[in-house]
Amino acid sequence: MIELDNRTDKNYNFALLEQIADTLSTQEIELILTDNDEIAQINREFRDIDKATDVLSFPSDPFPGAPLGSIVISVDKVQSVAQELGHSEDNEIALLFIHGMLHLLGFDHEVDNGEMRQKEVELIERFNLPKSLIVRTLEE
Repeated sequence: MIELDNRTDKNYNFALLEQIADTLSTQEIELILTDNDEIAQINREFRDIDKATDVLSFPSDPFPGAPLGSIVISVDKVQSVAQELGHSEDNEIALLFIHGMLHLLGFDHEVDNGEMRQKEVELIERFNLPKSLIVRTLEE
């Protein structure tokens, strides 16, 4: 189940995001939709990186009944990347949501041996989505 905190005027296919979440976990997930300014502030505060990004994930400390964690997505990035790559914003937000969910589940593409990329490919195919950020990056 997704607990949505939409701080924008954008609306997306949240039913698809719920399907993705239910496929990966039975725990609640907080999804925060924001703009580039706020995600840059969050990125600066928690990662010491002074710029906007597309998606951030914050796993919760595990305890019985705890949510899996929080995913923060910039709708500004969703819009610009979807336009640049020629697919829908619904598809782009789904790709970012998958990416964030996998990080909440403990995957880390920066240090693994391709496991996160493989899981993303499986989910992209299952939900009939365009190529993800990791897959696009690795093909360049």
